Formats: sequence, structure tokens, C-alpha cells
Amino acid sequence: MPSDSLRNALYDIRDNILLAQEFVAGLDYAAFIKSRRDVYAVTRAIEIVSETSKRLPDDMRARHPRMPWRDIRDVGNFYRHQYDNVAESYVWRTVQDHLPPLLAVVLAEIALIDAGG
Repeated sequence: MPSDSLRNALYDIRDNILLAQEFVAGLDYAAFIKSRRDVYAVTRAIEIVSETSKRLPDDMRARHPRMPWRDIRDVGNFYRHQYDNVAESYVWRTVQDHLPPLLAVVLAEIALIDAGG
């Protein structure tokens, strides 16, 4: 039986990915980079995803070997420590290209837990 901490971590990651996607919904890149609030909010959501991913157990990560788990963990540190050098284009690409596959993995793991696995 998966622990409540795993369930909570998966829900935190899911919720922050969905928030990041919600923040950019209806925006193109030009509108996104003009909105300091949206850039900040998306960056913060990605930081939370990154930090929470550290709580995922090795066996769960091993079920998804194509996911760049180390990069997911490390990006939060980059954003926190290089906040003045974070390029909006990188944040945008993260939301557009990198969060959807992670969301699919997280949703699959939540479904597995919900099915009693």
C-alpha cells in the first residue's frame, strides 16, 4: 500500500503542473513574457514541482526511466539560486514541452494508487 506521503507528493506535483498550465492558458509567448505575474507564478509552480519530486521513491521513478528525474529535481535549485538570470523562454518551454509528460506519469501513478496498487 503506497504511503500517504507518496500520494500527497503526487497530488502536489499534479496540482502545481495544472496551475502552471492554467497560468499560461490563452497566452502566447509574447504575452507571457510581458506578464511578470504569470512568469513569476509559473516559475514558483515549477519550483514546487521540482522540490516535491525529491520525495518520490526510487521504485516509482524506476517505473518511468525515460523521465529526466535528476533534471526535474535540479531545475528548482536553478530557479531559486539564479532567479535574476532565469530566462522566460526556458520557463515557457518547460511548461509547454516538459510538464505534460511529467503530468502523464503522475496521473498514471495516482491511478495506480487509486486502483489499490
